[in-house]
Amino acid sequence: MSAEERRRMIVQSVLPLLVEHGASVTSAQIARAAGIGEGTVFRVFKDKDELFATCFAEALKPDQVLDAIAVIDLDQPLDDRLIEAADALSAHLQRMGALMAAMHGTGRRPEHRHGPDGRGDRRKESMSAMRDAMAELFEPEKDKLRLPPTQSAALFLSLLFSGRIRFSETGDEPTTMELVDVFLNGALGAA
Repeated sequence: MSAEERRRMIVQSVLPLLVEHGASVTSAQIARAAGIGEGTVFRVFKDKDELFATCFAEALKPDQVLDAIAVIDLDQPLDDRLIEAADALSAHLQRMGALMAAMHGTGRRPEHRHGPDGRGDRRKESMSAMRDAMAELFEPEKDKLRLPPTQSAALFLSLLFSGRIRFSETGDEPTTMELVDVFLNGALGAA
């Protein structure tokens, strides 16, 4: 196994541990989950801080959700496509939120790196990639849309992401189906 493959394998093994234990995860737990010795972990990562930073970067990458959106069948109705995409995006947000909450609960926060190497632009690049993937789902209906596919996708993502915020403890959050219906058909019912 190459050093890069070993790094990826360790990160994939550690992500669920971070969600469960936060920064209090031990080196022994990390090694056990990855099926390697503790020394191997620290030949690949200089310390737990570097490992955690790599895990955060991996969790924030949209690759998994982009792959899920890419396989959505464009021949199905637009509302079905948007529901599938919204479910994939919601799962991505839940994974990120669980990791952030666990780490915050143990007093650690992800490093936000900004600098000349452009790493501060990762969030913007991630959002652009998700918008572009969503725009592909709107493309078959581009002649019927009020806005171009890219703008429709950006507006849908804004609604989706804000719709996932808890506004009350009464469970008044819209379902994915309701969110897609309001997006496509408006908030007013038939007169």
